[in-house]
Amino acid sequence: MLVDTHSHIYSEDFLLDRDEVIENAVAAGITKIVMPNIDSASVKKLFDVADAYPQTCFPLMGLHPTSVGSDYAEELHALEYWLGKRKFFGIGEIGIDLYWDRSFLKEQEDAFRRQLQLARTMDLPVVIHVRDSFKEVYSVLEKEHNGTLRGVFHCFNGTLEEAQQIIQAGFYLGVGGVVTFRNSQLDQVLKQLDVRHLLLETDSPYLAPVPKRGRRNESAYLTHIAQKIADIYAMPVNEVAEITTRNAQELFRI
Repeated sequence: MLVDTHSHIYSEDFLLDRDEVIENAVAAGITKIVMPNIDSASVKKLFDVADAYPQTCFPLMGLHPTSVGSDYAEELHALEYWLGKRKFFGIGEIGIDLYWDRSFLKEQEDAFRRQLQLARTMDLPVVIHVRDSFKEVYSVLEKEHNGTLRGVFHCFNGTLEEAQQIIQAGFYLGVGGVVTFRNSQLDQVLKQLDVRHLLLETDSPYLAPVPKRGRRNESAYLTHIAQKIADIYAMPVNEVAEITTRNAQELFRI
């Protein structure tokens, strides 16, 4: 049994075959799928899938950093509204992304800070997005972390030093398809860490693992990531599944 701790299964990429994709995931042993939100425009699609598959798909509420613009205060207001209306299993996807655009850095930092504060108040885990922004993300996190914040650094692909900082803060490393890529050095970093600090994710429809690279990603492909982790640690894949599933269940309380 595996948990896909990061999937955008509600996105338009799955419009024509979403039911089949979820059935394939369950058949492959992926019994739970955690769904981070993007912004106010994705909320209805998120709810539709969560309501159709309440035992399989678990929604989070958050404002993605690439959706942070001049109207971010209104977006955060909408986020807070929905948090008061129904059950969510975390705050996400949040963080800072400086890969595409640096012009809204201050707004991204403020949105990230305010969502961390919400998570702390509501005792919910956070799913943190980092892209070309580890220093900025960790600076905000350090200031807001009072020992009660918990969560995962999604799609981790950083250095050993960054991984150790994340672990020291009490957070998990979310490992996805990148670990299977030939040009990735992530396997060398993970070898120096304990597998107990990991969560598995697909980030579908993005970043499909080898041997599915180049295709639309989906939760069923999590088995390839689990096998790669098993190879890195020279341990049975069922043991990887047991450890990472327990981590996911405890973090998201699912």
